[in-house]
Amino acid sequence: MEKLSLPRLGTSGNRIVNVRTGEPVLLRGINLSGLEYCSPDGSGSLTKVRITPEVITEIVEAWNANVIRVPFNAEWALARDGYDPEPYRAALSSVINMAADLGAYTILDLHWLDAHTIRGSTGGKPNFVPPLPNADAVTVWAQLAEIWSDETAVLYDLFNEPHDPLPDDFEPLLGVREDGSTFVLPDRRVGPEQWLPWARQLIAAIRGKNSNSLIFVSGTDWGYDLQGCLLPDIPNLVHSSHVYAFKARSWEKAFSRLSISAPVFIGEWGGTRDDLEWGRKLAGYLEKRGFGWTAWSWSDHPRLVENSPETPFKPTQFGELVRALLRSELPGA
Repeated sequence: MEKLSLPRLGTSGNRIVNVRTGEPVLLRGINLSGLEYCSPDGSGSLTKVRITPEVITEIVEAWNANVIRVPFNAEWALARDGYDPEPYRAALSSVINMAADLGAYTILDLHWLDAHTIRGSTGGKPNFVPPLPNADAVTVWAQLAEIWSDETAVLYDLFNEPHDPLPDDFEPLLGVREDGSTFVLPDRRVGPEQWLPWARQLIAAIRGKNSNSLIFVSGTDWGYDLQGCLLPDIPNLVHSSHVYAFKARSWEKAFSRLSISAPVFIGEWGGTRDDLEWGRKLAGYLEKRGFGWTAWSWSDHPRLVENSPETPFKPTQFGELVRALLRSELPGA
């Protein structure tokens, strides 16, 4: 693949840095969701979720984002007998190319394993976010890392939100051994002991094809809790937390303490107009401590822009807060 020539990113101490200059880099941007649930058949994934050059331009140039986090579906990206992943991979490539042409990085986020296995329900709706990866997740990361081997515009988010299975999630919960073999976890809980062996397998798959890549590793409790998740022996690793108003525990314990010794990023945060006071408080906290982030979400609840074809780029009230932060229009931003 042709290199897109953005500065290579790595880590130094507790910061993301430009590898060539050593200067700190603050990544801040937007989650552009949709490709995790829109298959490449028919009119294609990008068309279905209205991901266009105009959208990417709005996010990067008008909102001033320098990174876009793109959730994807492992099954649709996986090359295997009887299935051609190229149409789906082309959608991912299009987003990467459009963003890079404007100077923005893309974080590929392994969000769903597939679009047919229901992992319980939340709020009366089926949940497709799995508690832990599977063997296909290891394989797909090796395949994608080979495609974008040494491509500086692509960053890797291993696995969206490790979490305890929901009460009505009856799928087997699998652990992984050092040799890659899997086994059923008996007590159906997901803490660092269950998550980190999978994280190491996924990291090894990527690094086997792309030795210098910047990799993001979520915490447990739906990505929120980074306690016990430090992987200090792996270079160019960023620990990522997902922060929402319904997470009651201390930010300091959940993710901020780890940032003393390792890079920490907020892979998701967002809300509705009812969360504005909380959002301002969190924004101030993140700004003061120098955390990078990608806000959720351009196109899914809680939305950053109104769901209206007539005014597709009109921010919601929470979106106005995020846009102002990205454009440094708030005090302290």
